[in-house]
Amino acid sequence: MGSDSARNDLRERAEADGIEFFLAMFVDLHGKPCAKAIPFSSFDLLMDGGAGFAGYAAGDLGQSPADPDVLVVPDPASYTPLPWKPGVAVLHCDPHVEGKPWPYAPRVILKRQLAELADKRGWVFKTGTELEYSLLRRREDGSLEFADPHDTAAKPCYEVKGLTRMWDHLSTVSRHLNTLGWGNYANDHEDGTGQFENNWKYSDALTTADRTIFFRYMVHMLAHDAGMVATFMPKPFSTVTGNGLHIHQSLWTQDGTALFDDESDSLGLSPTARHYLGGLIEHGRAVAGIICPTVNSYKRIGVGAPTSGSTWAPAYVAYGGNNRTVMLRVPEGGRIEHRGVDGSANPYLAATALLAAGLDGIDREIDPGACTDDNLFALHSDEVRARGIKHLPKTLDRAVEELVADDVLRAALGKTSGGDFIDYYAAVKQAEFDEYHASVSDWEVRRYLTQA
Repeated sequence: MGSDSARNDLRERAEADGIEFFLAMFVDLHGKPCAKAIPFSSFDLLMDGGAGFAGYAAGDLGQSPADPDVLVVPDPASYTPLPWKPGVAVLHCDPHVEGKPWPYAPRVILKRQLAELADKRGWVFKTGTELEYSLLRRREDGSLEFADPHDTAAKPCYEVKGLTRMWDHLSTVSRHLNTLGWGNYANDHEDGTGQFENNWKYSDALTTADRTIFFRYMVHMLAHDAGMVATFMPKPFSTVTGNGLHIHQSLWTQDGTALFDDESDSLGLSPTARHYLGGLIEHGRAVAGIICPTVNSYKRIGVGAPTSGSTWAPAYVAYGGNNRTVMLRVPEGGRIEHRGVDGSANPYLAATALLAAGLDGIDREIDPGACTDDNLFALHSDEVRARGIKHLPKTLDRAVEELVADDVLRAALGKTSGGDFIDYYAAVKQAEFDEYHASVSDWEVRRYLTQA
């Protein structure tokens, strides 16, 4: 499948790189990567028909045990050798069932929307992601502790000693990113104890989503090999800054003209970009159900300052310039950063939802309203309400209720054989919330055991 030239180029690159195995990789609804290891000797078999999976066993992909196999079809352009494991390369794949792209597959959903953007408007959606993660170790009793026992600074962000103590890990990640040609330009200790970030250059939205999946996989494996545990969980500890997955967004013509730039604007945004911003504001609460997709996500959003560092997660649907207390930050002209996305987000679904919201803003010429320059973490809630600024949903079930009521997101996420994808997604997430809600926490026992 795919063009003969792309297939031949892939074969030549893999032979030159000494590839012995391909990991035919795809993700489920939650962004969990799944794969089979395909030997190079089966290259033609993989490219002709894909690799077969029992979709129900792989995860939430809209299948039952009675359904036909999912065949995942490689995208040759996604070829990514594993820098830490010579002879192995990832091929990101599009799940198919009975010869057709499977509409429950997140990568298929994003590709469909990007193709429509190109066909109908002649535009390209570009994104860059910033992934925060925490490095931990397991004690002998199975409990968790921070990987660096000396990481105890009251304000650990950018702290050079904490950075240097984890040098082996961070420098290895940096070298791997540059070996892959992603353009790593910074590596730092973030604001939480044991929290780090590695940055690389932006690209088209599909490439960035593929790289986000690969990056999380790589960090997990490198940490494991070093005797650590890496987590992108939004809020692994109640007293420590949570992990975000900030997404920077911009629109371009297919010949490379930036559509968001306007040097005459106070924020450096064109009218198109401001309308896109208006769409992100308009759909801000509903999009939360996609970009903050877990029960734990809502323990990161809008909480008070933790004991380590500060809180950087937005609580309100608002925008500003270089203001890190708002959901939508404009760090410089030509791009918009969404700071509400967290580390558990599925990057394919997140990009789909954000693009749909922004395009609705463009189509309806939505005014984003006044720019927020204040510190929203310090502003009294009464003043926030007086300005008409909305709070993000406080729990997953509330976010899902907002999500299913949003017709723009419903259309963007598409239809499946069983109805709209958004309803399937919501059912999975509601079940996740219900399971959590049925569990009795230690907090409840401490609070209520002898209260009455």
